Amino acid sequence: MRSFQSQPEQSAGEPKVKNPAEEHGRIVMRDGAPRPLFFAGKRPKRNRHSRHKVAFFHFRYYEPAFKYFTEQVLDADFVPTPTPTRATIKRGEEMSADYVCTPFKHIIGDYAAALEQGADTLVQVTGFCRLNYYGELQEMILRDAGYEHFQMLNFSYVATGKIRDYVAYCKKVVNPNLSIPHGVKNLLGAYRMVEHIDTFRDRYLANAGFETEPGSFARVRKEFLSAMNAAKSNGDIEDGFRRAMDALDALPTNKPEDPVRVGIVGEYYTAQDPTSCLNLEQKLLDMGVELSNAMSISAFNLHYNVQAARESIAEYSVHDMGPTSTFNIAAAKRFAKAGYDGLVHIKSAGCTPEIDVMPVLQRLSRDYHIPVLFLTFDTQTSDAGLDTRLEAFYDMIAMRKVRS
Repeated sequence: MRSFQSQPEQSAGEPKVKNPAEEHGRIVMRDGAPRPLFFAGKRPKRNRHSRHKVAFFHFRYYEPAFKYFTEQVLDADFVPTPTPTRATIKRGEEMSADYVCTPFKHIIGDYAAALEQGADTLVQVTGFCRLNYYGELQEMILRDAGYEHFQMLNFSYVATGKIRDYVAYCKKVVNPNLSIPHGVKNLLGAYRMVEHIDTFRDRYLANAGFETEPGSFARVRKEFLSAMNAAKSNGDIEDGFRRAMDALDALPTNKPEDPVRVGIVGEYYTAQDPTSCLNLEQKLLDMGVELSNAMSISAFNLHYNVQAARESIAEYSVHDMGPTSTFNIAAAKRFAKAGYDGLVHIKSAGCTPEIDVMPVLQRLSRDYHIPVLFLTFDTQTSDAGLDTRLEAFYDMIAMRKVRS
């Protein structure tokens, strides 16, 4: 039988020296001591959820929805991505291969800036083109560049498309204490906020070009985004949206009965993000144009009926040529049939699917007698060159409208 040595005697007044085993809550048997019937030590509780700092790449005006998702679904801290500057884009360009598409360069530049702001978790979305592989590649590039202490919440790993599975993935990567029913409920709230942001954008683009008080529409938009940014519940989202739409509708405008109307189609990221397309929407609004941008998260990700779109363009295309090809051809046809005066097709340099769309849009242009302006953006595109092309395009469609 194993013998247990007695502990050395202690002088009176000396502090008791704890055995290292006792410090960790283990039982130490002594001579003559009864065997304990249960564990008497106190085991330190492991903190399963250290609160993460989450960042997204900069994308249009969706930051309030990203913040709501981070705080209300992930139960994490949101790190706002700094507004992109020329330096941000330059950094992304230096970290990327020359031939990769332009959104890749913008996004990785945003990620580097977010990590320097203290983010430890980066979010990458899924897609139907090379975007689906960007998360892994960008993570490798960032680590090679010296950014080591972060993780990637890469939704391309979720192949089912089900909301519950997205929340379960968030639970696995970011917050093990996340309640899936609670997460699903708040994710639906984030979706609702996205829909409201897109609805506000559509109303804004249709009327901001005819404001009589300079800056009034931009002011209401800023107030609306601030309200969405402060939202903590579905009630806050709905209330902020109603107030913003009422304020927008109350603004005075000088809109003619038959304004020049332009529809925008194109590559998912560049057609939406003002930084990527050099504020193209605002440039056209300043010319006094009614705008409609077909591309949005709501239109393409939440409410897109791909079968109906395929049927509507059967005479132009019977096969998908890429992630947004069918969507853009169908949207262009809707704009043409609705009597729009011109179309602007936006793509990033290196976007193969949108290159394939261009011949179809040219044929549609001939069939419906609608001019199409094709624009390609990369990190070297200049404001001056874009201004010249937009002004010439506007002059042409405005003169055609007068003559007709």
